[in-house]
Amino acid sequence: MEDQFKEKDNVIRHKSFEFSVRIVNLYKVLYYERNEKTLSKQLLRSGTSIGANIEEGIAAFSKKEFIFKLQISYKEANESFYWIKLLHRTDYINDVEFESLKLNIEEIIKLLISIIKTSKLNS
Repeated sequence: MEDQFKEKDNVIRHKSFEFSVRIVNLYKVLYYERNEKTLSKQLLRSGTSIGANIEEGIAAFSKKEFIFKLQISYKEANESFYWIKLLHRTDYINDVEFESLKLNIEEIIKLLISIIKTSKLNS
């Protein structure tokens, strides 16, 4: 892969990891403090899968595999955004939590779109 995707300080790698940490911490609050077991588990799975698939993409053996893994990350990011909106609409997360998570996930989605488009053009 291109050197920019292998750097340790890669922006999408960093942002997706930090988002995963936020999601794990939110899951603990939702599960143990707000007694929400089902939706929070869905968000935990999709929210942490974003970064995991980015890591797999970075370790890919081909450009095609890299793009495929980032496309999965993009889908997981969109699913995560769905769960965040649903948790907000059903009052499990407040407006401040929602707006902060929304900014994070929208930024990740935009970065993924940009990386995928650029990678497809350069393949």
